[in-house]
Amino acid sequence: MSVTASRAGAVPDSRGTPPPRTPAQRRRALGLDRSAWFLLLPALIPVLVLSVGPLLYGAALAFTDAQAVRTSDTRFIGLTNFLDLRFDSLFWYSFGIGLTWAVCVTAGQFALALGLALLLDQNLRLRWLARTLALVPWAMPEVVVGVMWRLVYHSDAGVLNKTLTQLGLLHENHEKIDWLAGLSYALPAVIVVGVWAGMPQTTVVLLAGLQSAPPELREAAQLDGAGVWRRFTAVTWPALKPVAVAITALNFIWNFNSFGLVYVLTRGGPGGQTRLPMLFAYEEAFKYGQFGYAAAMGLVMVAVIAVLLTLFLRAKLKEEAA
Repeated sequence: MSVTASRAGAVPDSRGTPPPRTPAQRRRALGLDRSAWFLLLPALIPVLVLSVGPLLYGAALAFTDAQAVRTSDTRFIGLTNFLDLRFDSLFWYSFGIGLTWAVCVTAGQFALALGLALLLDQNLRLRWLARTLALVPWAMPEVVVGVMWRLVYHSDAGVLNKTLTQLGLLHENHEKIDWLAGLSYALPAVIVVGVWAGMPQTTVVLLAGLQSAPPELREAAQLDGAGVWRRFTAVTWPALKPVAVAITALNFIWNFNSFGLVYVLTRGGPGGQTRLPMLFAYEEAFKYGQFGYAAAMGLVMVAVIAVLLTLFLRAKLKEEAA
């Protein structure tokens, strides 16, 4: 048999070992045909141009002394920005606020979304209407959500203070609570808005995970006499766990990088109590003109979040493998 025929048919030798594949055969076996790459290009090009390109440019900018207004050319300064950032107590204070915000908002979104998804998964009347209304916050732009909640939190004309007064929890003669300007209230008030605005997307994902779980298992557990909590822990949660881990990781990234909602609500005030690290980097770049220093902040945030998510996902994978 010729070498060409042997390669084409991948005929094994006398020892039963198939001959090595050609590069073209390996590409076809992996599905890496040229036509597939052409089909992927319309999706890959915007990602490369709008995401990967700016990320690489920002990473390069972090090693320069780029400024908004300067007479000389931008110079490469190595790790100077990162060394200065190491002793920037304001940035690390902002970073702590960002972690607090991201953890609280992500946990609140997941807890409320899980309860709402379990409710919407039941065979209730007008379930379609409830599902539609649950998506309303998701359909609203962040600016609109921020302006709406500023009106809710308004110290004099806000709905929240008026409701608390009518319930007798606030006295009319006393000074009203300024929810977005008080040092003790600003961050919790903003966290509530973040949970409300991001809960619908988590609900949709968890609801899809619930509906993908085999209903026969829950019915069998119910026939065996398992209670609601037992059915949830033994049947529902194992099927929902992969989806829950994925949406939690994505929500944490999204929440930590939040900008628009908090900017409209408080602009980082009062006294920096709601100045998330993304807001801090924005002010450093566009208020003070320190583009290189702000890029270093962004690169540090990307690195820290990547490490935290790696540890989180690794722990979950080990837990599943055990």
